[in-house]
Amino acid sequence: MNDTLPMPLKVRAYAHQQAAFDFVCELFGLLTGRAMSRGVCLLMEMGCGKSLVAIAVAGILYQLGLITRVLIVGPLSTLSVWEEQLAAFAGFPYTLTILKGSSAKKREQIQNTPDSGLRIIVVNYESARILRDELAAWQPQLTVADEGHKLKENRSQQSKALHYIGDVSQYRLLLTGTVISGKELDVFSQYRFANRHIFGTSFYAFRNRYFDMLGYGNHVPVFRKALTGEFLQKMHSIAFRTTKEECLDLPETTEEVYPVILEDKAQKQYQELMKESYTELKGEEVSAPNMLTKLLRLSQLTGGFLTDDAGNCSAVSTAKLDALSDIMDSSLAGGKKLVVIARFTAELDAIEEMMRKRKVKYSVIRGCVKDRDVQIQKFQSDPETMIFLGQVQAAGLGITLTAASTMVFYSMDYSMSNFDQCKSRIHRISQKENCHYVYLCCRDTVDMKVLRSLRNKINLAKTLVDDYRNGRNPYA
Repeated sequence: MNDTLPMPLKVRAYAHQQAAFDFVCELFGLLTGRAMSRGVCLLMEMGCGKSLVAIAVAGILYQLGLITRVLIVGPLSTLSVWEEQLAAFAGFPYTLTILKGSSAKKREQIQNTPDSGLRIIVVNYESARILRDELAAWQPQLTVADEGHKLKENRSQQSKALHYIGDVSQYRLLLTGTVISGKELDVFSQYRFANRHIFGTSFYAFRNRYFDMLGYGNHVPVFRKALTGEFLQKMHSIAFRTTKEECLDLPETTEEVYPVILEDKAQKQYQELMKESYTELKGEEVSAPNMLTKLLRLSQLTGGFLTDDAGNCSAVSTAKLDALSDIMDSSLAGGKKLVVIARFTAELDAIEEMMRKRKVKYSVIRGCVKDRDVQIQKFQSDPETMIFLGQVQAAGLGITLTAASTMVFYSMDYSMSNFDQCKSRIHRISQKENCHYVYLCCRDTVDMKVLRSLRNKINLAKTLVDDYRNGRNPYA
């Protein structure tokens, strides 16, 4: 019998992705017929391709006739990411249902999934909690918990729902950068989903085995260091772990477009503003400055804000902010620092407010900040300062941010020079890891046109003018 199975993908996998796929196949018994575990944890850092591996696993299970129903549960902001990645990677037929709308509408969608072929349902964690019984009754044969660190709280209703659904699934995958976010106690709930036989089903039995209860009232769990070997052996028995630093086959830089879906109301406002901008062009001189000025308002709206004719700025969307929050969760859970780049003042204010509410320690360089060197030093040297927030125009030159290897572009200006300068803040000689760039782009908006022009070094202003003169809406 062959040592490996082919990954049913449209793209060629990297060596570490093939190794992760082989690890899952071995534990699932796909080569030998003897399963060692029906649940696997893919502990792969952001940018290493854990979703690609999960897609390949779903495909091979389907091709071997072992499954026809897949349930993917993740943060709300990642649902559209799965849609894009399935379309880009899956080398097998499937039907996809992303649960949207009211709970009643979602129940109807579950009932109306096709009767044959590989059926995939994608749903967010909160909806999975509400629809626990309906999803379990659908009997998913493979359940994927994306950003599985969301399950670290054993007593949360979301975790309990995934435990329940996981128990009816023949196969389970937990995807996260790491399962230990600062304390070993977090492992129980995630492994309870992946394989309940590793650490059992009783949280208290787990705690009593691996922790001493100390402090006032014996309420502080302290891990028993003498059991480290046993604990790690159990953890790694069903876990494939890799980091960007270890993935020697990765190129020095990788990029990911993270699709964001505007809320219905914000999408309607965007469409109205786009039509209005196009109509106004007909009564004005067709010039690059005119067109870029109108593009500016559309770009501002995708970031969540809109300025009226009187100059008043109002919030119209939190879609990008929610997506950034989920990316931050993943990065922080893995103990990794993150650089976030944004263009507009209102965006920076909203991001700072979010980090203050979440009590995340951060550095920032924007137009109003004077102590630039202090902010940089704090991010580079302070292990508790996990996020660097930079404004495009202010954080592009003379800054080294190699404490992080991942950069998120919340929004971008239209300067190729600024774009390249920002990217080089983490991709420098002193960087020890491969760099990963994430672009938050609202679907069906100008975000993608701006990103394409910057990546391909195309003059954006000329593109807009050419589109208009050729009878096309330059903002569509």
